[in-house]
Amino acid sequence: MPGFKGKVAFISGGATGIGLACARAVLDGAGRVMLAARRRDVLENAVSTLGYGADFVECDVTQDASVDAAIARTVERFGSLNLAVNAAGMGMAGPVTATATDAFAMTIDTNLTGVMRCIRAEANVMKKAGGGSIVNISSIAGVLTHRWMSAYCVSKAGVNMLTRCAADELGEHGIRVNAVMPGLVDTELAVTLTSSEAATDEYKRRMPISRIGIPADVGAIVGFLLSDEAGWITGQCIGVDGGHTLRQGPELVDLFRPLMPDVD
Repeated sequence: MPGFKGKVAFISGGATGIGLACARAVLDGAGRVMLAARRRDVLENAVSTLGYGADFVECDVTQDASVDAAIARTVERFGSLNLAVNAAGMGMAGPVTATATDAFAMTIDTNLTGVMRCIRAEANVMKKAGGGSIVNISSIAGVLTHRWMSAYCVSKAGVNMLTRCAADELGEHGIRVNAVMPGLVDTELAVTLTSSEAATDEYKRRMPISRIGIPADVGAIVGFLLSDEAGWITGQCIGVDGGHTLRQGPELVDLFRPLMPDVD
């Protein structure tokens, strides 16, 4: 288990799913965590389950002021910021020919620009502290096409390049930046897929290790990348996907089409 004694992590999207698993990894290593998300009730429940060492702050990653205030609150509460996981995100489905511009823009704003806002605020604090480690939650959709999921795929491809650019810029300040690319993981965000036998079968047939992931699968590798044990690793986008990225993206149009009867 990586050790995080004396270290503080900020985790956007930290109240559920992968973000919550990452919080557990930090706490298991004796670190402290600030969970950030939009829903106060979900945050309160998450902190109650995590116990000592965890606190929360309401945060909307689509708003500059909200992100900046959340990072400032983290430093005020815990005295420093050494680690960060940027896990907040959203999904959307639909063919390119029927994707509304505002829906596309919202996906990019949340999944990509939201990560940029967080990195900017996190890194400015970490620079003053002498360094840190940031892990972004990307997706296999950043490197494999998913039909009817163009906005999501583009947003995650952007996260991968943002990770590499930020790592290149911030290394001189002792800040490492990496990303993980999960496949299908059993989370609240993915419930449309994980609740469908046809969808889960489609994912599993694409994977050499043929099972759906659990949040702890991702939390484990994120914990490593945050830790000093990964001190010579930066700018990497690592698949955590049962080997899915060795093959092809999933074919999900038959699942999405009945949900959009007016779309050709």
